[in-house]
Order: sequence, then structure tokens, then C-alpha cells
Amino acid sequence: MIKNLITLIAKINQANEYLFLPLDRIVDKLPCTEWLTDAIKDSLHMLPFLFFIFVIIELIEYFYGNNMNKLSKYSKKGGPLVGSIAASLPQCGFSVIASTLYTKKMITKGTLLAVYLSTSDEAIPVILSNPEKIGLIIPLLLTKIIIAIIAGYTIDILMEKSETVQTSSNTQYDDTTQEGCCNHHINKPRRRDLIYHPLEHTFNVFIFILLVTIGLNYLVNAAGGEENIGKYFLNNSLFQPVITAILGLIPNCAVSIALTLMYLKGAIGFGAVISGLSSSAGLGLLVLIKKNESNKDTIKIISLLLFVSILAGMIIQIFNEPVNNIITKIL
Repeated sequence: MIKNLITLIAKINQANEYLFLPLDRIVDKLPCTEWLTDAIKDSLHMLPFLFFIFVIIELIEYFYGNNMNKLSKYSKKGGPLVGSIAASLPQCGFSVIASTLYTKKMITKGTLLAVYLSTSDEAIPVILSNPEKIGLIIPLLLTKIIIAIIAGYTIDILMEKSETVQTSSNTQYDDTTQEGCCNHHINKPRRRDLIYHPLEHTFNVFIFILLVTIGLNYLVNAAGGEENIGKYFLNNSLFQPVITAILGLIPNCAVSIALTLMYLKGAIGFGAVISGLSSSAGLGLLVLIKKNESNKDTIKIISLLLFVSILAGMIIQIFNEPVNNIITKIL
């Protein structure tokens, strides 16, 4: 089934390349260096894929967004499992909803961390926009889900005595409007968002991709080839996951886009991209900082998120060769 999906996307990509031929010829005539024109063309070719993916994401949020708060019912036993799997799906609002639920004491700390660690923000759409790299999605998602489940349950077990979660049937979810990226409504979706938000989001992500791709192509050109770019980012070093994890804490989808593109370009390793994407909880961290009454608790959660992300990234980095062999076989 996966091979059939990859074949289908490859065929769509071929049709996409053919449709963009006239525009490519125009870009080639621009008074730019080759690495710059390549960056522009690569970014433009992603547009149809990005828009299609974001329309699907918007449909999921529109029809199922109101059910996200039901996670609280499973928080004590199944929260980390349900939260990590649900958060792995490419959507904008789950970390925001989870942060709000946590501040209302409706989910455990372990469940919240599992959601944060499993969230990939824009990583999946960016990879899907590169059909030849689609095989990376499964190892990336599975790795993040496993890390999230283990960390979530471990944290809940260690903090079980101090954790109080409201699980009674009388518990009411905060009905105030939750905003995701581009200021669109998550828990109160509007029909106009089904097209308007994917268009706006596609444009915003395209700009981020274009800027990051231009920067990476410049570095590749300056380094004398993709095989040399890794040295600029401490390639194969145990410190690489530390750097990417810290960068991942920045609550902006541009970070997950940059980390994903850097991995696809070979600038960072699998352990480093896992580390960066695991700590990248997006807007959820901003909501936690804003709504959590205890600053000490917020610092503890962010510290745990950073620690788990770095530790997981370092472990993967240590076993870099066998991990790369597994990924190569999948691709």
C-alpha cells in the first residue's frame, strides 16, 4: 500500500513538473545564479502539494476539531498513547488544545509532554512536497510516537502522587475560541476557513520554504557541494541534537520547516531532526506560558521537553549508522 502511494505521488510529481515547465523557463531567464534559480523553482514546485495537503488538514480540523477535548476522558491511563498518536497527524491546533486542557487540569503532565513530543508542525507537509523523500515519513513519525509514549508514561508514573486531574463527568471544557496559526479558529471552525486558511497557510509556508531553501542552497554552493554542508552544522556530532532541540523551542512553524529542509539537504542527521522536531511544540508552548498559573510548572515542562528531546536525539545519533541503514532500506 505504501509503495502504491509513493508511486501515485511520483506520478503526480511528474505531472506537476510538466505543468511548471513554462514557469521554469521564465525563472531560468532571470539574472540570477544557478543556486538561486534552483531554490526558486524547487519552492514553486511545492505549491500544489502544500495547498492540497493543507486543504486535507483543514477538513480534518473542521469535522473533528470539536472532539479534541475528549482526550481528557482518557488522560489517566491512555492519555500519552492517544495524545501521541493524535498529535502525530499534521494539523495546527492539537498542541494548543492540549495546553489549554492541561491548564484546566483536565490532562496529565505526561499526556501534555506526549502531545508536544509527537507534534511535527510543518515537517510532514514539507516532506510530502518532496515525493522522492516520502519514505522518510514513516520512520520519522514512528520514532517520535515511540519517544512520546515512553516519555509520557514515565513522567506520569514519576509524578503520579503530585498530579491531580479532573476526570469527573461534570468537568467542562473551556469554550473560548482557540486560535491556531494564521489566527484561524481551531475549536470553532468556520466554513470560509476550508479554503481561505489553506490558501493563507500555503502562502506563508511557501515564503518560509523559499527563504530557507535560498539560504541552504547558498551554503551548499559555498561549501562546494551537499556532501560538505554537514560540517557547518556539526555533522555526526553529539552536540547537533542539543542545538536543534534548543532551536525547536522557538514557537514558530518556520523552525520545523527549516529543520526538515536541513535534514533533506543532508545538513543535519536523523537524530538531530528528531531532537529539533520533538521540542518543537509550536503555538502550544505560547498558550502554556500565557495560561498556566504556575511559572515554576511551566519551566519544569519546558525543561522536561528539552531534556527528553536532547536525550532521544543523542541516543539516535550514537546509533547513527544502523539507523541510516534502516532508513535507506525503507527508501
